[in-house]
Amino acid sequence: MSALENLKGQLKQGKVYRRADLERWSSAVDRHLKQLVADGALVKLSGGLYLCPKNTSFGSAPADDETLIRAFLKDDRFMLTSPNLYNSMGLGTTQLYNETVVYNHKRHGAFKLGGRNFRFAMKPFFPSKPTQEFLLVDAVNNLPQMAEDADLVLKQVSKKATQMDSSKLAKAALEYGGVRAKKFFAKLLPDATLSYA
Repeated sequence: MSALENLKGQLKQGKVYRRADLERWSSAVDRHLKQLVADGALVKLSGGLYLCPKNTSFGSAPADDETLIRAFLKDDRFMLTSPNLYNSMGLGTTQLYNETVVYNHKRHGAFKLGGRNFRFAMKPFFPSKPTQEFLLVDAVNNLPQMAEDADLVLKQVSKKATQMDSSKLAKAALEYGGVRAKKFFAKLLPDATLSYA
């Protein structure tokens, strides 16, 4: 078996690999990567990131976002979200955003991976999944960067907050809110048991 065939035999369909992951099976990894991309055994997603495509009856399936981000960050500690989730909460947001936001502890900035747009934001704390309380706080955190009517969104946030568990919302504001969001929710939830100091 040739070195290239040996490397090809290690690949698992649907898995995303970093160049460094493949070095243990190849002494000429760059040459082998070029050959594997040329024959379709691997798809280059971005610099140093490759997908072993999973073939379906509809053609090659793209890597799912979580698999892609896990390989890119070399870390499981991240959360995927999108400003489009604010729309589903009825916060008066109207724009559609063509990016997925990745809260994480390692990377910051915009990256195109596998033809998709991701905005990486380093945050000290975030939940494992975007809860309703987190999204409400997150909307206030991100309002200055959004192409929305800020007053309308804040009105809708205030309205939505009255339908939620105030102690859970106060806890989310305390854990995930920036200075502006903490002040906003402190006024909105004056009876909340958590301190905003």
